[in-house]
Amino acid sequence: QVQLVESGGELVQAGGSLRLSCAASGRSASTYVMAWFRQAPGKERKFVAAISRDGGLQYSEDSVKGRFTISSDNAKNTVYLQMNSLTPEDTAVYYCAAAPRVTGSNSYYLARTYNYWGQGTQVTVSS
Repeated sequence: QVQLVESGGELVQAGGSLRLSCAASGRSASTYVMAWFRQAPGKERKFVAAISRDGGLQYSEDSVKGRFTISSDNAKNTVYLQMNSLTPEDTAVYYCAAAPRVTGSNSYYLARTYNYWGQGTQVTVSS
């Protein structure tokens, strides 16, 4: 079992920045593939970014490329999502997710790949 706790979400003005954190605990938490998804009101949960176990592979959704960066600190079992140039369209609940293994690069983008989820943290961007 892996437990995930997100933090860092808050209200921010358009153009601003936030850094989300996801602290992982539990057996072999440091060996998991980690990802961020987000869900806006009335919409389905969507992939944002993912990072491989060693941090060598990173994936991000097209709309956040150049603005969001995923990183990890294995010593702290923590994954971060640095979000810059935020727009109101980035408003959503952001979820951290973990998977013990991923088969194929396309699988990083799929919610069903991930076995464990955090409770979510609200990000609201005002115009």
